[in-house]
Amino acid sequence: MSSAAAGSPKLSPRTVTPAVETVLAFVNTRADGSGRQELFGDGDSFAAWLAEYDEFGGETVVTDADAAAARELRDALVTVLLAHSGDEESLGEPLQRAERHLRRAGSLYPLATVVTAGGVELASPQAGVERVFGTVLAAVTTFAQSSDWGRIKACRNPPCHFGFFDRTRNGGGLYCSPGCGSQVSMRNYRQRQRQGSQATPRT
Repeated sequence: MSSAAAGSPKLSPRTVTPAVETVLAFVNTRADGSGRQELFGDGDSFAAWLAEYDEFGGETVVTDADAAAARELRDALVTVLLAHSGDEESLGEPLQRAERHLRRAGSLYPLATVVTAGGVELASPQAGVERVFGTVLAAVTTFAQSSDWGRIKACRNPPCHFGFFDRTRNGGGLYCSPGCGSQVSMRNYRQRQRQGSQATPRT
């Protein structure tokens, strides 16, 4: 999906890096009520999703408990990305819970520094599902060191919350697509109309 929001500034030529693609691939696996299906619903669906992504290790034996852990990690990341979008319902206690979960995940899935002549990168030294989660955290850590960390966002249009990379010049994008921006504008308009009609005294 495009990261342009309705009425947002024009896009800049910012590049979506492999780390961003890894993070977005992981967070954009949830059902949204408008067609997208839950891809981490159980062990079988989680395994089917993993089989499509070599960066996560490809085919991996997983359980329903692993799928539940994947949902928890994903939802914590989505909360952080909603905070990047300024979503008020995600701030405060929800964000604190998400950050606590991510700290626990960081201790459960530690990363290793891999040094080569071509450069340095973080990678998971673990295997199986632990490697999957470590790979996600490595991508998050790698990109978070850049000044663009706040540009990985989740759409503020509920229940969409689709992750996207905000490529607007001023970093002011709030929605994953113009369509989501229009839906929010229409809901706000209708709410103002209802409030206005309720406030009008009857004669």
